[in-house]
Amino acid sequence: MVIKAFLYSFFAFFITLPVLSQEARDSELFQTLKKKDSLLFDAGFNHCDIAAFEHLISEDLEFYHDQGGLTTNKKDFLNNVRNNICSSPNKKPFRKLDAESLQVYPLYQNGKLYGAIQKGRHDFFIKEPGKELYQTSTALFTHVWLLEDEKWILKRVLSYDHKG
Repeated sequence: MVIKAFLYSFFAFFITLPVLSQEARDSELFQTLKKKDSLLFDAGFNHCDIAAFEHLISEDLEFYHDQGGLTTNKKDFLNNVRNNICSSPNKKPFRKLDAESLQVYPLYQNGKLYGAIQKGRHDFFIKEPGKELYQTSTALFTHVWLLEDEKWILKRVLSYDHKG
């Protein structure tokens, strides 16, 4: 009976562990990475202010996109933003975060915070002159952020499950 109770407690602990590891929405870490997301997407993607976010990108960024392929460095990533996302004001892509889907999971090594995983869902739209904004797709994303010299750097990006 004691063994059965121990096993039940042991499995219950590990089943609930992932739920306990997600950052609270009002935590400093969650809010900091939410702001970084806004720099990347609102300033960068939506308004093409590349200078607002380029300092966040790792030199050896890996960006995995289920439709656009693999980008393996900062220079190519920024060129892709300039030449694709920001190249045509007459057919400009926009991104909106599903704020309720946003999740942050801290990463620790020897008890010290060294990074975080941020994930969520976002919707994509196109803005054309004289037309209402219209939705083109929905996708999931996962970002790996590293804390380097007390600055958050985007190291890895997964953009997947695009549905139109």
